[in-house]
Amino acid sequence: QVQLVESGGGLVQPGGSLRLSCAASGTMFTIYAMDWYRRAPEKERELVAIITSGGSTKNADSVKGRFTISRDNAENTVHLQMNSLKPEDTADYFCHTLWGGVDYWGRGTQVTVSS
Repeated sequence: QVQLVESGGGLVQPGGSLRLSCAASGTMFTIYAMDWYRRAPEKERELVAIITSGGSTKNADSVKGRFTISRDNAENTVHLQMNSLKPEDTADYFCHTLWGGVDYWGRGTQVTVSS
């Protein structure tokens, strides 16, 4: 069983920054690959960024150069640093991992980019 809890969302002006965090339970955290997804109103869920257990990362084209995913294995936490935010980044952001053939999701944190 893996529990994921996101935090750090909020309202920010265009061009601003936010840092999302995802706290994961479980002693096997270091071997989880972790992802951030987002779902904007009336849009499909979108994979935003991935970080492997070894620390390799990959971002969606829509956030390249602006978002950075990282992990702190000592704290069982994954972060998503979001810079140069745009209104189209407005969405609910979810932390996810696949472990033992089971998808685990957090409840999400809302990000609103608006002036």
